[in-house]
Amino acid sequence: MIQRVPEPELMDDVDQVAAYGAADFNVGDDHTLSLILSLVRETASGAPPRRVIDLGCGPGNITLRLSDAFPESEVIGVDGAAAMLHLARARAATMDHPPRFMECSLQHLVESDLVNTADLIVSNSLLHHLHQPDLLWSLTSSLAVHGCRVLHRDLRRPFSVSELDRLQRTYLPEAPAVLIQDFRASLAAAFEPDEVTSQLKRAGLNGLRVEAEDDRYLVVSGLVD
Repeated sequence: MIQRVPEPELMDDVDQVAAYGAADFNVGDDHTLSLILSLVRETASGAPPRRVIDLGCGPGNITLRLSDAFPESEVIGVDGAAAMLHLARARAATMDHPPRFMECSLQHLVESDLVNTADLIVSNSLLHHLHQPDLLWSLTSSLAVHGCRVLHRDLRRPFSVSELDRLQRTYLPEAPAVLIQDFRASLAAAFEPDEVTSQLKRAGLNGLRVEAEDDRYLVVSGLVD
């Protein structure tokens, strides 16, 4: 297996944000939403969440979908990159039920009024950005009410450079150079399911399970006890 190489925690470079905002992630984002909706239907008698927190929300791809899916819920997107949130707020401006966006680092979120208030916590491609991955799991515990639903979807690290090359050729054969560079760096920074299982065990999140979704993604889902 290739050694993990952490990448910057925040995506705040102007060119990077512009390329990310212009990219078409609809297929993956719609799939992530479908996983979240399935989790909600299958737990707590299918009752909609009261407060949803999307960690590392970026330009709001998932946050906006959650607001449409749960119009009666309070949906909050959190990110530390101001440029990403500027794009997210612009996208939400015309919505009937826009989410709230909050600029805050994960490290400082534990000092906010969101602690012990969320009954649905999600993230999409956040974990691999973290230099200290245990932070995501301690924060999940801190923000959650008892029985909170959780779904975190992220990349998984390939076993070799040749496998990384294959993934890039398969899933991103033609794209702006900045996106190809980001994709390769993100794969190298990602975790394998066994590593995430160990992280959850350390955090005492026994109600969450890790599954390898395919050759490039893993999913963590379940309930906070």
